[in-house]
Amino acid sequence: MLTKLLENSALYINLVETPRKRYFYDEIDHVDKLIGIIGARGVGKTTYILNYLKNNSLSLSKKFYLSADNIVLSNSSLLEIAKEFAAKGGELLAIDEIHKYKNFEIELKQIYDMLPLKVIFSGSSAIELEHAKADLSRRAVIYRVNGLSFREFLEFKKGIQLDSYSLDDILTEHTDIAFEIVKKIKPLEFWEEYLEYGYYPFYFENPNRYSIKLNETINTAIEVDIPSIFKIKYEYIINLKKLVKLICSSEPFTLNIQELSSKIGIDRDTLYLYFEYLDRGKIFNVIRAKSKGDNIFSKPDKIYLNNPNLNYSYCNHATIGMIRETIFTTFLKTNHDLSIPKKGDFLVDEEYLFEIGGKNKSFKQIKDIPNSYVVADDIEVGFGNKVPLWLFGFLY
Repeated sequence: MLTKLLENSALYINLVETPRKRYFYDEIDHVDKLIGIIGARGVGKTTYILNYLKNNSLSLSKKFYLSADNIVLSNSSLLEIAKEFAAKGGELLAIDEIHKYKNFEIELKQIYDMLPLKVIFSGSSAIELEHAKADLSRRAVIYRVNGLSFREFLEFKKGIQLDSYSLDDILTEHTDIAFEIVKKIKPLEFWEEYLEYGYYPFYFENPNRYSIKLNETINTAIEVDIPSIFKIKYEYIINLKKLVKLICSSEPFTLNIQELSSKIGIDRDTLYLYFEYLDRGKIFNVIRAKSKGDNIFSKPDKIYLNNPNLNYSYCNHATIGMIRETIFTTFLKTNHDLSIPKKGDFLVDEEYLFEIGGKNKSFKQIKDIPNSYVVADDIEVGFGNKVPLWLFGFLY
């Protein structure tokens, strides 16, 4: 059995094409014995793992790629296969889509504790290893990855190299940074294309089929990934899809919990659970006021789709205001804490206040508030506390 699996593994490894280099490729330290790469479906986890295996100097017999939904695992355990692989001199085991394997936490812990194998695994963004049954958080080093930033999209599109910047750099030096970027490329020329099509790397595989692939990707996340992690019966999956459609067609500031519950046919607590599932699955971005903490059974202040590509795909009409707030949330929620303030649109890291709008947006609503900024769409370069929206796409 292992021989056949290793043959298939070699085929997967040899067939993978060298990918364009994502932002996280240089962040992963493969010195660690157990590494997890967690992220939304479609952001390039499998491609990274196969490319890492391909470029690793070990012989094909010593490195092993296995998808956790392989039919072989219906009769043999992951631990048994790992033991056999290690006994035959294997050194590097890569397990893809680990969330599809029941009780993976326990067997990963056993592999870590019992075998001289280095293990790298990928999983849905919805899994939460910090509270896993085997407490993998003390053993595994976890990297959480996202879709393409605007910076990466421009690099892939034009074959150029661009720097990323910290939030502090952008807020204090955005005029100089924007001028430097504009010398290399005109960002607004590609901004609308990115908003509609550019978040998932597979856009560059076949742009003409992107919308079809995107719908397939999100359907698989809802139909397969989320139910494999949370206790949701198959017949209720349609409710998750209804909820995505309803949120897509609603403005974030008019969130009506009673109306949503009624339209879907579920009670309030179940609706809040669905918000949590879709947020963890990187289909929603759920934002609450800081005073509400992380209580999932409290009403969200705003809910956005995870990125604007989903708005264009799922909504009959996506307003420009919705798109602007959605992409700002996408950029900032990657490495920062977002909450809804009493004034302004977003409070970031409990320090910076942001108001989002078009190029003529004024400071009227956040006047005289310290550390407040207008984030303006449709401007190439900003001045003072007015920052171009596109520039936040250079945070990673």
